[in-house]
Amino acid sequence: MSEGNTELRAFLRTRRARLAPEDAGLNTQPGSRRVPGLRREEVARLAGVSTDYYIRLERGRNLNVSESVLTALARALRLDETERIHLLTLAKPQRSPSSHRFMPGQRVRPGLSRTLNALTEVPALVIGRRCDVLAANALARALYTDFDALPRRERNLVRFLFLDTAARQLYVDWPEAARSAVAGLRLYAGRNPDDAQLAELVDELSARDGDFRRWWADHDVHRHSYGAYRLRHPLVGELTLNYEALAHTADPEQILALHTAEPGSSAEQALRRLASWSPAPAANGLSTHR
Repeated sequence: MSEGNTELRAFLRTRRARLAPEDAGLNTQPGSRRVPGLRREEVARLAGVSTDYYIRLERGRNLNVSESVLTALARALRLDETERIHLLTLAKPQRSPSSHRFMPGQRVRPGLSRTLNALTEVPALVIGRRCDVLAANALARALYTDFDALPRRERNLVRFLFLDTAARQLYVDWPEAARSAVAGLRLYAGRNPDDAQLAELVDELSARDGDFRRWWADHDVHRHSYGAYRLRHPLVGELTLNYEALAHTADPEQILALHTAEPGSSAEQALRRLASWSPAPAANGLSTHR
């Protein structure tokens, strides 16, 4: 962990601030606190470390932190499994976030692209680094937006959520969906602190959208593996879809995101109507995405 690890410092501080003393099993006097959450000395006591040690850790000092101490801190702060892994990642000593580098372009294999286009009854996308849309089938383009028609640097789900006005109308629970997307991007940032394209994306979204700026500062993390969300599509109305995110075994940085409706539901009928109005599949995803 490098001197002045600002990401680790901010993550620990925000996790501490969100945890009420009573939720941590502490007895406190009513009205005795001027700031929300736990005090540093309380976190230290719960984790079994000295207050001075924890203060230096939260300040991002160059400490050789053992996994057992980090696990104790995760337990004290009531972190879930995704947050615990994120904490371990942030504390790795080889991190060098001050020197950004451009990541190599990602290429969707022709076989995966053909598979994507063969899925005609479910919206499907291939998601790459920093939530870039590497490829989308015809139904996904009809459901969201025509990512293929956008400049390559703008083919990004988080960018779509915050900078495309149609997205706020499309998602019935837009704040929940957008905040979850920010948390997913923050999780990626923990693993890739030197990604120059990520830094550019975060800078642009922070400058242009106050919601993104505020939620990015919360340091929440989330892994998008599966779930459900509600949409209000301008052509087919409201529909609830489930999603499954499947990592590619040959390239875990490419995720196949599938969206399905419950059998016999109105959402299934809506997808069928939308599919009947969608153009024939295009040969997308064959070029390198940068």
